[in-house]
Amino acid sequence: MHDTTPPPSVPDFTQWPSFPFEGDLRVKPLDAPVEVEPPRKGEGLRECIACNAPDDAYIWVGERWRVRAMDRPTGLPMVLILESRSHLDLGDLPNLLAAELGVMTVRLERAIRSLDGVARVHVNRWGDGSAHLHMWFLARPYGRLQLRGTFLSLWDSILPPISESQWRENLAHVAAWLAEFGGRPLAEPPRIQWQAPSSIAAQSSAEAAAAAAGEAVSVIESAEEIPLPGPAEAATDPGPEGIPVGRAEEPSPGAPSGVNRDPETGGTWHTGAGSVPETDAHDLADATGSDRSGPDRTGDTGSNRTDAGVGADPEDTSESVGRTQPERTTGTTT
Repeated sequence: MHDTTPPPSVPDFTQWPSFPFEGDLRVKPLDAPVEVEPPRKGEGLRECIACNAPDDAYIWVGERWRVRAMDRPTGLPMVLILESRSHLDLGDLPNLLAAELGVMTVRLERAIRSLDGVARVHVNRWGDGSAHLHMWFLARPYGRLQLRGTFLSLWDSILPPISESQWRENLAHVAAWLAEFGGRPLAEPPRIQWQAPSSIAAQSSAEAAAAAAGEAVSVIESAEEIPLPGPAEAATDPGPEGIPVGRAEEPSPGAPSGVNRDPETGGTWHTGAGSVPETDAHDLADATGSDRSGPDRTGDTGSNRTDAGVGADPEDTSESVGRTQPERTTGTTT
């Protein structure tokens, strides 16, 4: 007897201007639920990569928090991940770390939003792939209204990557911004290319060739957000621990120098140049409002808003398109 149940209809959001795809689409059939979900990375006997990662795999480190980047530039101006040092998930945080999570979220959002050409910062937490708390910060380019809303992580995989020099400069800026409140920056600005191509066109071609030489791991492709296959899918697993088959074991020519291989994703993490950090200056007093002065410390009101785009209507266009660019930090990066 044939199943006469009509297939699910395509949802209305496929017609939104922000939806990245067009053409004929169909909904996949929903698999039957499993009785027991497989363990995430960092659960049971599964190794936690975040716990074993050295500090030099991050762009900024503190006593209780660390911030890392993707292995190389992607389509968005900035994609960063905030992690706790302790092996805890979001709902397991004690009061001190829960309060500091709010402080760190605001600081990192402001630091990314202070970059040139950034309009909004989307803050996301999924956690289906790893049990170690990690929150994603995605910068939406200013003026790109088609990228507003919930599909920004998809667009990160579609847009051409930004130049590596601009990416490194953005990383160094964010790391220095955070270091004004404590911790240690590990990302460095790009070195001056004394033997650069003689023309702007040639330089652009060189950057495009370097970007095309390696395949970046974007947000939607990150193994930390890809759950393990269920029992029925184990036979068709593309590789051990979710590592794509055939991925190069050595850094690609387009990858930054001094990177660490990530055994989970098969990709690499950005490596700064620093040592074990000193004690982070922010503490419970910071979380309660007695923060030290630093760049862009104009208060929590006015043009320096802290809305991170979480929970808002993705199709809400009631905001004015114009905005006041946040004040840039005048200090030099280290």
